[in-house]
Amino acid sequence: MIGTALRGLIAPDVSIFHQYVKPPYGGGNQFAIALRKQLRMMGYSVETNRISRSTKACLFNSYNFDFERLLKFRLSRPSCRMIHRVDGPISVYRGRDDGTDKRIYDINQRLADVTIFQSKFSLEKHKELGLHLNNPVIIMNAADPSLFNTNGRKRFEKDRKIKLISTSWSDNPNKGFAVYKWLEEHIDWSRYDYTFVGRTAEKFDRIKTVGPAGSEKLAEILRDHDIYITASKNEPCSNALVEALSCGLPAVYLMSGSHAEVVGSGGEGFASNDEALVAIDKLAQNYMVYQANVAAPVMRDIAAKYIAAMGLKHSEQTR
Repeated sequence: MIGTALRGLIAPDVSIFHQYVKPPYGGGNQFAIALRKQLRMMGYSVETNRISRSTKACLFNSYNFDFERLLKFRLSRPSCRMIHRVDGPISVYRGRDDGTDKRIYDINQRLADVTIFQSKFSLEKHKELGLHLNNPVIIMNAADPSLFNTNGRKRFEKDRKIKLISTSWSDNPNKGFAVYKWLEEHIDWSRYDYTFVGRTAEKFDRIKTVGPAGSEKLAEILRDHDIYITASKNEPCSNALVEALSCGLPAVYLMSGSHAEVVGSGGEGFASNDEALVAIDKLAQNYMVYQANVAAPVMRDIAAKYIAAMGLKHSEQTR
């Protein structure tokens, strides 16, 4: 309570326009919470859904905010640098065009000084659709290191069953559930166990299903597993994948969207169900090599890139 009151007395540096929701919730919400926390740890004062006279930069996400309210602040605070974080394209991700991408483009043209894309994939796909957003910068997502880390991680041992895991907050069919169902029917259950955490309409028979879990619980579950599997399509930068990598899990991923950009040498991609089985076995046989190459984005480094995009001075971090 005292900390909240003190923050109110400090002239804000940054505003974030976002409707925060207590986890478990979607990846954009998870990232916004973690970024706000990191910025405050680095010495910046952060306000929400308003722009004070001292505020130097405002970060707003996609179209999930009060546009009219932000536009009024934009007009009354012309010196505040406006940073638009986008994902998608939504039409590519959802598989249909309902006009959302055009809406995001219009918002960008009216408000944004800088646009943050979460991956090269996302930037290039927008260009393919003729959506050239203002002053693009690529900055990946990162997870809260106080939650998603390798502390107490379960030791990998080849003489026990290897534990596979997939996670998803969204039950969108493009999250890969059909692939997980196929794997359930074809993996060698004498060698593997498999857990799914989150929301899905798919009915699994042998895959252990756990409902949506808060960040702390989810991180514990991830650290108790060995290999992360994602078959989601056209992800701009999967927060679920970043969380798994941050907990030290090498990944088997569908070669779609930004997965290869995020995983790097810390996993294997696949283009078909049969290839997924091969990739899982390859990781299991060479596990320590892949795990040594896991390199998740680091939140402090990602926050520093946001700070640079916002045009904030490095000296302000020492306040």
